[in-house]
Amino acid sequence: MTDCSDQANGLDVHNVEGSSNIEILKKLCASNAEYFETDTSENGQRLYISFMGIKENVEEISQKMARVAVQAPKFDFDENTPGNGYRSFLSVAESAINYGIQINEKIALKRSSAFFRKTQMTKEAEAVAHLIASLDTCFKHLEVLLSGSSSGNLFPDEDHSTPEVLSNYEDINQYCFYGRPLGFQFCQSIRNLLQFISMSMAIFSEIYYNQGSFLSKATSSLKATSKYVNDPEQRARRIVNISQNASVDFCKAFWFLSENELMTNMPYVVTPTVAVSRVINLPPEPFTLEVNGKEVEVPVPSSHTDTKPIQVRLISYEVHEGMIGEATTKIKCKPPARGLLIHCHGGGFVAQSSLSHECYLRGWAKQIQVPILSIDYSLAPEAPFPRALEEITYAYCWALKNCRLLGSTGERIVAAGDSAGANLLLSTTLKCLHLGLPPPMGLFVAYVPTVINFVPSPARLLCMMDPLLPFGFLMRCLKAYACPGACGEMQNRGATSEQTSDTESFEEISESDLMELQAHKSPISETSDTLTYGSLNSNDDNRNIKDIDLQPSDIENSQKYVSDFLEKYVLDSDTETDGTRVPVLKHESATSSQSLDDSLQNRVTNLFTNLKWRFNSWIAQKAAAGVDFVVPRSASAAEKCLDLEKQNKLLDEFKFTVPKDPYLSPFFAAKEDLERFPPVRALTIHLDPCLDDCVMFCKKLKELNKDVHLDILSDLPHGFLNFSLVSKEAFEGCKLCIQRINELLDLDNLPPLE
Repeated sequence: MTDCSDQANGLDVHNVEGSSNIEILKKLCASNAEYFETDTSENGQRLYISFMGIKENVEEISQKMARVAVQAPKFDFDENTPGNGYRSFLSVAESAINYGIQINEKIALKRSSAFFRKTQMTKEAEAVAHLIASLDTCFKHLEVLLSGSSSGNLFPDEDHSTPEVLSNYEDINQYCFYGRPLGFQFCQSIRNLLQFISMSMAIFSEIYYNQGSFLSKATSSLKATSKYVNDPEQRARRIVNISQNASVDFCKAFWFLSENELMTNMPYVVTPTVAVSRVINLPPEPFTLEVNGKEVEVPVPSSHTDTKPIQVRLISYEVHEGMIGEATTKIKCKPPARGLLIHCHGGGFVAQSSLSHECYLRGWAKQIQVPILSIDYSLAPEAPFPRALEEITYAYCWALKNCRLLGSTGERIVAAGDSAGANLLLSTTLKCLHLGLPPPMGLFVAYVPTVINFVPSPARLLCMMDPLLPFGFLMRCLKAYACPGACGEMQNRGATSEQTSDTESFEEISESDLMELQAHKSPISETSDTLTYGSLNSNDDNRNIKDIDLQPSDIENSQKYVSDFLEKYVLDSDTETDGTRVPVLKHESATSSQSLDDSLQNRVTNLFTNLKWRFNSWIAQKAAAGVDFVVPRSASAAEKCLDLEKQNKLLDEFKFTVPKDPYLSPFFAAKEDLERFPPVRALTIHLDPCLDDCVMFCKKLKELNKDVHLDILSDLPHGFLNFSLVSKEAFEGCKLCIQRINELLDLDNLPPLE
């Protein structure tokens, strides 16, 4: 019946030959508009208006896309590496058009059916209409940027100031990017994950800002789950308003969730087992390094916070001779590795740790076969610039001096980092050059921001639609790190002094409560030993999760939760000829997929049951003690904005000046410093708001004839390394990172040992 009706309307939605996707979408919209034009119901007229709006905006955006496409190749790193913010938006627009085709085809095929869900499809069509219209606005701003950019320069000329560009950005409707189409520009495996993360952010905000007791927050979170699942538009409104109004403390608290027991133990379940994962505390004591026969003093970190130990994590696939804390190990030691990798984690300068990045570091340790020293630098806003830079420089120099304690001869020492960590490693290299200290022998940087400020480049405009790095989060993180004195002004925009005091009482779930709930009070895992340098005595490794006495009902419920989790985020399924389903790890290729061992499922089950038991025990303990969690207060200025129907003005909030300090923004490093840089391997993503930073920095190095190589991946988000366990595409990207690091280590070309 449906097919006959569609053919009667003169359209076969699966066979529009000789047409581009834009023409296909226009024809689909014309057909659907014609069908619903005579439908006098409210939804029928809304559908008609939506299809006409899509058709009109597609015609507009196609012309702008054609003009941008002509100019985009001029901004590439080289002809073999096509990629810049202009190309990214062309890709995003193509994804949006494909998404529009899918929705239109679905409506065209089912519109005559008695089971056609008109209300649901009306919302879908309106979402597409808003999406195309907003992208058309984005392309209007891209053309403004093009007019103010010299050939090849992705950063606009001085004539186009940041406030001017920001004022133009405010007319972009961000809500449409976080509703039904959320993640439309990414690959399918990432899209599902981003929808889960965005849902979690909205629900977490309900708990974070709820004014009742802890138990009332739990009830609120259950209601919020249903609300945001059933109403994507309300979820979008909440997410956009959170990104525009929530303080940096909210960002830290939300990202802290990646440190919970499930995430921190996941590497022990689905990644290679490593022989060493040990935290070492380095007392900040003066020492010197011998460089070319001279003793060079290494500066002790001193900015902003009191002198405190610097925490680093040593990860190694094998135990090597001389490795700190392994004197009593019963495992046969390997000779010292000839290389060493220094690692710095990302997290916007305000969150994350070596523990949260262990999900991919364990795989790196196995593949590169050298020890990894990951540095847990102090985080903003409590420790803003230059504290993290000082600590990383100190820890790096300590590793140079004590590489034997790390199980390495130190013949090849290279550094790798992602996002904020990559920025800090570039700055550390500059610092070493200025101090007369040897820099790393190679640098691997992934999706690195090289300009710590809002630079109105085309790629930075992507943060208007990025689920992981929305505009407000990006600006607050940069401001917390680079301009700590102004951070308090942001979260209290438009608030009186009385409201300011209210805002400071945001922590309805206190940090200590979160820490207690998650059963650890630092980024140190229960499964890792902790050493203070100078004390080589250590306890035996304890890598087993504690046994919990659970009731059968608890186990059954937890196992169902685990099964759902594995099905949706960790496992895929192959279907045998007899129709049975065989679970396989998603990041394994179809040709090499293997059935998941029962022990793996049991271990993941243990993680969930452990977490559930801790949560229930914690609530019971608090209730038995008669603890009242109510914090009487009035709603804060930021909280009142979380459910507004209209976007807030951002210009006044983000009026701050960041100096062009090369230690903050390595892009501004002097030519003579860049000429002394070691080989650089950079990797970024077409959909990354920091894409243009990478491209422009690598261009600078290339112009100086430095050894630099740039890789640009498709369909992945900023921070994809943390998703390598649950996404095949992210896993493949992680393997490319390993390849580039091995190129820098170049261990095969070292002279043989005597």
